[in-house]
Amino acid sequence: MKVLVIAHGHPDFSVGGAEIAAFNLYRSLKDNPSVETVDFLARTDLPSVSHGMIAMRRPNEYLWRQDMHDWFLLRSAYPNGIYESLRGFLKVKKPDVVYVHHYAHIGLEMLRELRRELPDAFVCLTLHEYMAICLNRGQMVKARSNRLCHKESPEECSSCMPERTAESFWLRKHYIQKHFEAADMFVSPSEFLRQRYIAWGIPREYIVVIENGQPQFGARPLSSERQSLRHRFGFFGQITEFKGVDILLQALHLMRTDVRRSIQVEIHGANLEQQEQRYQDLIEKLRAPLIVEGSLRWVGAYEPHELPKRMSRVGWVVVPSIWWENSPMVIQEAFCCRRPVIAAGIGGMAEKVQHGVTGLHFEARSPVDLADTLAEAATTSGLWERLASNITQPISYDDYAIAYLSLARAG
Repeated sequence: MKVLVIAHGHPDFSVGGAEIAAFNLYRSLKDNPSVETVDFLARTDLPSVSHGMIAMRRPNEYLWRQDMHDWFLLRSAYPNGIYESLRGFLKVKKPDVVYVHHYAHIGLEMLRELRRELPDAFVCLTLHEYMAICLNRGQMVKARSNRLCHKESPEECSSCMPERTAESFWLRKHYIQKHFEAADMFVSPSEFLRQRYIAWGIPREYIVVIENGQPQFGARPLSSERQSLRHRFGFFGQITEFKGVDILLQALHLMRTDVRRSIQVEIHGANLEQQEQRYQDLIEKLRAPLIVEGSLRWVGAYEPHELPKRMSRVGWVVVPSIWWENSPMVIQEAFCCRRPVIAAGIGGMAEKVQHGVTGLHFEARSPVDLADTLAEAATTSGLWERLASNITQPISYDDYAIAYLSLARAG
């Protein structure tokens, strides 16, 4: 069996969850005895690669210079790169199975070309967020009010983005669905996202849930954990408005002073400087007094291999996102490290974290409820130990690859 994995970025240059999931699948398939060859094709914007062209990064890993011309219809900026470069690449590689982990920054035309050039191949598309459903960055959050969106429709979408008519949103939906017909099967990393896409129009028998694979860390005995861990909390990930770091900082300000001074929160993340100035100013205003007080440590960016060591310094991982999420990689990473998670109780976060079993939920977007939850976590004797003992290791890389291969065999 010859396999091709396609992603919208290479982890050498982009460390988003979808890129990492795709690359981990590629690496795991390399070690599977039923796979003859596997190649990894990742979109790039590196100027060293000509527009639309495909260049080798290292053996079996390729970079494809692509971008989007039209985010409304998700169309490629370099269509010749679809029609010529991709077509030529496929003629040489002749994969039997293609796993596509995103179409963002590439273009939906890729799916059509895969089917045209590989009529007998099994094509599987993994959906990592709600981009096909929602024009607002694929997050199903209202553009003007910032409220959560519970269901799409042409009328709802037009009222959210009035510069587009309901008719244009209807056409967008059917244009995307027509391109999705090129796929034989769809994968969702969460049941929540699966149900959103079923409601949108993907037949339920054509979309299954496969969790993103994770490394198998050697879990330390719980008896060796320090008592102080229950007073230490960590945020890990991109610092954007949708990730809710401001909610976490506001929650700290709302806690009783004596309780707040008994805990410490660490922020491990990057890209604050890339956010709107308004948001940067808000974060600075919130974090400065907390850093002086000692209840907050702003640790900064990290590389993926540094994550286990950093997580070992905290007892709880906080996921305060203000949008639905899908299957946040950080939750699975926390479970690999046997760390309970405090998460907003919506979407994929509520699905992945069992309240009172492997972590705690708080009311999404509520600094008040998060403040109460942080206090509960820090002051309730035995809570951390009980939740940590309930955590099981997420699906391994090898089992993750086997699950994907089983789809191809069934197809």
